[in-house]
Amino acid sequence: MREVNEDPAAYAGQRATGEAIERGDGGPSVEALLARIRQVPTPTPTATGTGTESDAGTGAGAETSAPRVGEDADADAVKTAVPPGAGVDVGAPAVPPGAGAAVAPSGAGTDLYANAPTVPFGAGAGVGGDTDTGTDRGASALPSLAVSAAPAAPAPDADGLAAVVAAAAGPFVPGGHLSPDTDFFDAGGTSVGAVELVAALEDELGMEIDLDEVFVDARPRSLALRWLATAGSTAALSAPGAQATPSAARTPAPATDRIGTTQAPDTFPYLASAPAPGFSPALAPGSGLAPATDTPSISSPRIPPGTTVTTRTTGGGTPYATARPEDLDQILADLSLADRLPWTGSPEPLPPRRILLTGATGFLGSHLLLDLLRHSDAHVHCLVRAADEEAATARLGEALKSHRLPWSSEIRRRVTVLPGDIRRPHLGLSDDVWNKLAHELDSVVGVAAAVDFLRGYQSLRQSNVIGALTLAELAATGPPKPLHHISSIAVFNEVGIASMGEDDPLAHVDRLVAGYDQTKWAAEVALRRARDHGLIVTAMRPGGIGGHTRTGAHNPQDLSSGLISAFGRFRTVPAFHRLNAAPVDWVSRVAAGVICEPDAWGFDYNLTGVPNTLEDVVRDMAFGGMHVRVQDWDEWRTDALARLEADPVPELDFLTRVLRSPTALKLCEATLKGPAATDERTAALVEALGLRPAARYDAQAQLRTFERLAQDGLARLPHKDDQPYLWFSETTEGNVGPVGADADTPCSMALTLSIASMYQLVKERRVDVGGEVVCTAAHPAPLLVEHGDVWIRPEEGIPQRHGMRHQLLRYRLTLRDTDGGRWWLEGHKYARARRDVWRQTRALSVEIGREGEPASLAGELVVPADSYVRDQIDGIKVDPRLTGQEKRVAKLTWLAWFGAEMGRGLLGPFARAAADLLDLRRTKTPSERHR
Repeated sequence: MREVNEDPAAYAGQRATGEAIERGDGGPSVEALLARIRQVPTPTPTATGTGTESDAGTGAGAETSAPRVGEDADADAVKTAVPPGAGVDVGAPAVPPGAGAAVAPSGAGTDLYANAPTVPFGAGAGVGGDTDTGTDRGASALPSLAVSAAPAAPAPDADGLAAVVAAAAGPFVPGGHLSPDTDFFDAGGTSVGAVELVAALEDELGMEIDLDEVFVDARPRSLALRWLATAGSTAALSAPGAQATPSAARTPAPATDRIGTTQAPDTFPYLASAPAPGFSPALAPGSGLAPATDTPSISSPRIPPGTTVTTRTTGGGTPYATARPEDLDQILADLSLADRLPWTGSPEPLPPRRILLTGATGFLGSHLLLDLLRHSDAHVHCLVRAADEEAATARLGEALKSHRLPWSSEIRRRVTVLPGDIRRPHLGLSDDVWNKLAHELDSVVGVAAAVDFLRGYQSLRQSNVIGALTLAELAATGPPKPLHHISSIAVFNEVGIASMGEDDPLAHVDRLVAGYDQTKWAAEVALRRARDHGLIVTAMRPGGIGGHTRTGAHNPQDLSSGLISAFGRFRTVPAFHRLNAAPVDWVSRVAAGVICEPDAWGFDYNLTGVPNTLEDVVRDMAFGGMHVRVQDWDEWRTDALARLEADPVPELDFLTRVLRSPTALKLCEATLKGPAATDERTAALVEALGLRPAARYDAQAQLRTFERLAQDGLARLPHKDDQPYLWFSETTEGNVGPVGADADTPCSMALTLSIASMYQLVKERRVDVGGEVVCTAAHPAPLLVEHGDVWIRPEEGIPQRHGMRHQLLRYRLTLRDTDGGRWWLEGHKYARARRDVWRQTRALSVEIGREGEPASLAGELVVPADSYVRDQIDGIKVDPRLTGQEKRVAKLTWLAWFGAEMGRGLLGPFARAAADLLDLRRTKTPSERHR
C-alpha cells in the first residue's frame, strides 16, 4: 500500500478532505466518496524485502506487523519482513516510516528484553494493531480487501472517509474532537452518544451503520473500512461504468479436531507476528477465516456483516456461538506480549506498606480502597484518570461520596492521587514517577477495567488487556512486587460450560462472543504466562457485585443490578439456573484480606459468595410482596423489551441495549444458565482470617440496595395498588358527638387493613386501609375511605401526657361522602398503666372534620371482643399465589411482628409507672401531681 500512500493525487484528495473538515465545510457526499473509491490508482505488487506489501501466503517474504514499543496505540504499524527461522526482536526500536524493512539474518539471535526497562506495554500493536496506513484489523477479514496474489483491486479512500466519520463523531465526545484511529468510547463517548452518532452518520452522510457494529470496534477508520467493504462496494457496483472488484480466493480452512481446535502442523499459535514455515494463509491474522469448519451463519437482521455470529459443531453435534476471527487473531497477539516481561524473583512475604491501586473511582475499587485503609497500615497510591492532580483528587472524592463512603482528612493523609490513564504507556505517568513507583511500591492492585457488555474486544482491549500487562510490567520492574488482579467470573462465560471452580479450565476463548468476556479472559491468561517469568500474580474473580448490605450503595450499570431491577419492576423472571452474585462489602473485604496476607498470594479465588437459585429469588421477592411469574428466557426478553419500549426507563437504557444486542444476549444466556461457581479456596481463606463467611445475597441483604434502586428509578417497590400480600377486616362500634359535648350519636367503621409487602412493615411500620365509615352526625350516607394509613407504634411509641400515655396505633383516613364532600378522620390507640389492657388494644379515640377545617366530632370506637380474634387472627387472608407453606409463614410472621410491637407498646407505661413507684426522691415529678 506504500505506492498508494505516496501517490500525489491520492494525497492531495485526502488533504483537501481534511482541510474541508477543519474549516467546518462538512464531508463529501456518498456519491463523491464512491467516485473517489473508483478513481484511486491500483498499486503494483513488488518484490518482498523492500518495505512494501507482499503476498501473505509466501514464506520468507510474508509481511508481519511486529509490535512497536514505546509508542501510542495510534501509531503506524511497522512492516518487517522476516525470513524463515529468523529471530524476532520485539524489544528493538521501531523502524522509521519510509526507511524500509530491516531483514534479520537467518538464524540471528534475539534479545527480547534489551529495552525492557523502557518498554511500555501501553504501546499496543501486535497483529491487527492500530495503523494509519488505511488498513485495519476488521478490514482484513473482508474478501474485497484481503491480501492475495491476484491483481489488487482499486483501494478505497479509507483515509478520507475515516476523517469524515471522525469529524461526525467529534461532537459526541467530551473533547469535541476524535482522531480516525482513536476509539470512540476511549475518548469518553457514551452508549447514548453512540446512538446519536449512528443517527448522525445516516442523516448527514447516508451511511447506515448498525449500532452493534459501533460497539464492536468504534474507531472511525474501522467503521469507514467496514462500511466501504459492504454498502460502499454495493453502491460502486450499481453505478454506471463501475467494474466489479475481484475478491481474493478463499483458502480452505485447516483440518479441525472434534472440538474445533486447529490442527496446523509446524505452526506455533502464539507467534502471530512471525509466521513459521508452512504457515497457512487461512490462519493468517486478519485473514477472516476461522480456524474451524463453519456452519451457515445465524440469520438475524440485527447482526451486521462485520459481527456475524457463526456456529460450530462439537463432536457431539451441539452448535455453539463463536467469536470473530479477527478478535481471535488479536487475542493471540496480545497474549504474546506477556513474553516481553522481564524475569523477576519472589517478593518479600510481608504485608504491603505502599500499594498502587487502579480503579479507585469505580464501585468495587472505592470500597476496596477503604478496606485497605481500615485493615492495614498501608499508604495507597490511587491512579485516577484526570488532567492533573487537583482534578484527580476531586474526582476520587466525588466517587467515594457517591458510593456513600467517607472522604475525610485522615483518608486524604494516607492516599496519594496520581493523575494517569491505565490505557497509556507507563500508565500515562512520567518516567520519573514510573521509576519512583517501581522502586518504592511493594504491591500492585489492578481493579480498573472498562465494563461494557456491548463493546467488542478491539474497543476494550486497551483498558482491560494492555492495561493489565502494563501493571505486570510495573510489578516486575525494580524490586519484585506481587500483582493482585481483579478478574471476573466472566472468564467462564461459555454457554454449556460444566463447572466454574477456582482451578477449573477457563472457557474456550473462541466460544466467548462478548468483548468484555474476551478481554477478561485474555488478561487473566496473559498474566498466567507472566507467572512463568517469576511474577507473583493473584487473580480474584467476582461474579455479579451487589449493593452494600448496610448503605445500599450499588452500581447502576452492573448487569446483575439491571436484571434484578427488571425482575422487581415487571414482576417476571427468566428461568435461570443460578445467579453468582455477592454484596460489594463482602467482596471488597475478602479481596483486602487476600492482598494483606502474603500466604494467600499467587492463587486464584472466586469471590462469588453463595449463588442464588431461581427458587431463592422467587421466594425472596414473594416475601417482599413482589410476586413474580417465571418465563422462558426468550419470552422474558421479548416481554421486557416490549415493556421498556412502551414505557421507557432512562435508568434502564443500558439493559434495553443489552437485550437487543445478539452478542450481549449470549453473555446473558451464559450468565443465567451457567453452573454455580465454587470457592473452596476462598472459603478456607475466609475462615483462616476470621472474616465473615459468605452468605446468600437474600432479600434481607438486598433491602437497602433495593431502596436505592427504587430511589434511582431502576426498581419499583410494592405499592398499595398491587395485589395485597396479606389483609384482614376490622369492625369498630361506638359513639361520637360535637367536640366538647357528650358523644351520643352512633358511629361505626368497617375497614380492611392490608400490607403490600413485609418490606412495608419493616421500613414504614404502616398498614394500608380501605372501607367505609358510617356516621350520621357527619353525613346521612356512609363515607368512603379514599386513602387510609395505620402506623404501628408511630414515632417509636414516644409517650404523651407526661409520659403516662403511649401511642400504640395511629389512624389517618381521607373520606368522601356521596355529595363529593371530603372529610378526615384521625384516630389513636393508647397504652396506659391500667389493668384494662385488653380494652386498650381495642379502643380507638377518634376525631372527625371536614377537609381544611378543625375537628367537629369526637368520640371513641371499640373493636367488639367477639370479632377481634375472628377477624384479625383467624380471618387473616394471604395472597393466593403463594404456596400453602408460604401462606403459613406469612401469617405467622405478621402475627409475631405485630404482637411484638404491641407488647413493647404496652410495656412502656407499666415500666414508667414501676420506675415512679420505686423513686425515693422527696420532690414529686409533674406526672405524679394528680395521681
